[in-house]
Amino acid sequence: MAQRVLITAGASGIGKEIARAFAAAGANVCVCDIDVKALDTVARDIPGLQRIVCDVSKRDDIERMVVGAVGTLGGLDVLVNNAGIAGQTAPVEESDPDQWEAVMKVDVIGTFHVTRLCIPHLKKSAAGSIVVMSSVGGRFGYPNRSAYCTAKAGLIGFAKTLSRELGPYNIRCNAIAPGAVGGERIERVLQGRATAEKSLWKR
Repeated sequence: MAQRVLITAGASGIGKEIARAFAAAGANVCVCDIDVKALDTVARDIPGLQRIVCDVSKRDDIERMVVGAVGTLGGLDVLVNNAGIAGQTAPVEESDPDQWEAVMKVDVIGTFHVTRLCIPHLKKSAAGSIVVMSSVGGRFGYPNRSAYCTAKAGLIGFAKTLSRELGPYNIRCNAIAPGAVGGERIERVLQGRATAEKSLWKR
């Protein structure tokens, strides 16, 4: 039977390429994303892909999405927690508290809610798997990126905990820590970093 795969933030960037790879391997894939236009585009680019609009900062959206995705796929074998936002580029003392908390709400809390709702379905799989998208920033830290690095470090701890809890149910859990990946998001990050460093030189 083909693998049944759910990927959060799967309409662009890393998520889209993960979806493409699973689909090429014969898996049944459903992606969720907040970007409706990107979802339409990815559906044209990857034939047979299922898609659902979802804002992972909203618990109600997540609950609706998981029910819909599992129903569409007929079960679940693989969950890829890819959704996340980069947040503000600024020193800790100058960070906007609302923007800092927004990163936690999407990257950490959103991942928690998606995962907890998917676990009962993964337990029914013969070989369940959870992939958590962290970052090298979660291992080493970056200046002026406290929210992002804190969230990504937290996801590593979350993945380790999941692996201990779910191993007895034959569910694997791994965190992936990629470096910079080309695209609009990294361009915004680099621009923010340049602006932050420029302001330091002016002091």
